[in-house]
Amino acid sequence: MLLSMSSQKNQKKTKTETTAPTVNYFKFLGTAGARFVMAKQLRASGGIYLELLGQKIALDPGPGALVRMTRSRPPIDPTEIGAVILSHKHIDHSNDVNILLDAMTAGGLKKGGVLLAPEECLDGPDAVVLRYLRGYLDRIEILKPEKTYQLGALTIRTSCRHEHEAETYGLKFYLPGLVLGFMVDTKYFPGLLPSYRDVDILVMNVLRAKEAEGDYLKHLTVTEAREIIKELKPSRVYLTHFGLTMLQADPRQLAEKMSGETGVEVLAAYDGLTVALGPRPE
Repeated sequence: MLLSMSSQKNQKKTKTETTAPTVNYFKFLGTAGARFVMAKQLRASGGIYLELLGQKIALDPGPGALVRMTRSRPPIDPTEIGAVILSHKHIDHSNDVNILLDAMTAGGLKKGGVLLAPEECLDGPDAVVLRYLRGYLDRIEILKPEKTYQLGALTIRTSCRHEHEAETYGLKFYLPGLVLGFMVDTKYFPGLLPSYRDVDILVMNVLRAKEAEGDYLKHLTVTEAREIIKELKPSRVYLTHFGLTMLQADPRQLAEKMSGETGVEVLAAYDGLTVALGPRPE
């Protein structure tokens, strides 16, 4: 039986849509780190948005994540997110978690979605996820060190536990021919490196331009980041989560210098930067 012209067009459109390649990318909704940069919004603090193998994910949605999504160009619809991941409970990484869980479940009218987070985010005196929202989700996965998790076709693996003030894990996302890693808040320690040896593109939270005397902050400095990059030799690195000393020193200049010192392409992220992911970069 012959199809009508409109039916033929619809069939052709459907075929095109189903065969169109998935675009994998991530976007910096904010690059702020530390209390002063966040509090004054010298850089935005919305965390990271990812679309990987069809999965729409909010990673570490800090203050302003919801607003940054809706004002993004093009806009990111928070009601279409399928997963929220928290690396740890600190407010600059978790402030907007509850509003995003509410948005992606239509306030409980549409049960669905996944939350992945360390146990501290859910239990104890400083739990950050509201209990009434938890029942709206399809499932909650408790992050543990060096464990693998699945979101559809997307494989995610945690790092070792980071050396930070809260229970903290870095994340790795496995794409065909490429591993994307997020080395979130941590102090450098030798055991950190094995967790990231398979990473091709590495996003590093580098809070400080240099160490201070009597330093107690468990965050990476430029010097530590440089040595990590030299050791791991990923194909590309993005620096983010900047504190005041990083902004004063100019992250772009620091990244350019680190590129020359390490032989690795190092770039300073900025608010709104979108990174498209293809096959393993050469």
